Amino acid sequence: MKKYIAEFVGTAVLVLIGCGSVAITGFAAISPVWFLAVALAFGLAVTAMAYGIGPVSGCHINPAVSIGVWAAGRLPTSELPGYIIAQLFGGIVGAAILYIIVSGKLSGYDVSAAGLGQNGWGEGYGGGYGLGSAIIVELVATFIFLVVILGCTSKAGATPAAGLAIGLTLAIIHITFIPVTGVSVNPARSIGPALFVGGKAISQLWLFIVIPPLGGLLAGLLFKNKILEA
Repeated sequence: MKKYIAEFVGTAVLVLIGCGSVAITGFAAISPVWFLAVALAFGLAVTAMAYGIGPVSGCHINPAVSIGVWAAGRLPTSELPGYIIAQLFGGIVGAAILYIIVSGKLSGYDVSAAGLGQNGWGEGYGGGYGLGSAIIVELVATFIFLVVILGCTSKAGATPAAGLAIGLTLAIIHITFIPVTGVSVNPARSIGPALFVGGKAISQLWLFIVIPPLGGLLAGLLFKNKILEA
């Protein structure tokens, strides 16, 4: 149970801090370095949680990561559902806290218009990229993320700096791919905000539920078969 509570807390923190860097700060409208600020918010949130809850649960805080770790043979099948359920609830609670905060803005906050840092693609979102680009980005970005995670936490590659390497990888993925999908690589991170924003965020949610786990699964299988592991 400690593992599941840790995953719940970690995922809530990731969504609150990462998506909050978009919804609360308003960097999108005022700063030319907005991508960097948001990227660091997500990356450093993961780094902080890696050292905070990593010793308890491994700090997956992401169903795609848990699926990748499971595929690599490093997570028992019996624990996989508990990890995913805890992460999904954590993502929802993190988004709920963020929603409560922005709703307290004295000048008002229209969540359907301003959003909660939700993911998406197409006309009117980010750089206006199509479905094909969105699928490729989420698949490739998640694969890269899992390769770093699995490599850093392998017996041959484990170091005290693993949490930092993982967080910085998430940051550089955001710097590159935010204009395409806002970067999910994490179904729990996408589901939470979408539930409160509704509309298009809900209708496009399927991509962020389906594609990142496939990227995680692919990376996990490559490590399982010793193709990417020493």
